[in-house]
Amino acid sequence: MNIKHFQDTDTLYIEFRQGDIVEMRDLDENTLIDLDSEGNICAITIEHASERTGIPSFSYEQIPA
Repeated sequence: MNIKHFQDTDTLYIEFRQGDIVEMRDLDENTLIDLDSEGNICAITIEHASERTGIPSFSYEQIPA
């Protein structure tokens, strides 16, 4: 997983997996999802991220099975 915040455009890009993107879907006017040929979500793009998310605070935790 790769997460990038572009401060100049206030865009948050969350990449879950690398792959060939075959479709981009609008979830709303400021959120896009990128899908591969099997319909798996590869990435999410969020515009106006500082207003819509908890940027710059970020936490990641992996919970053992």
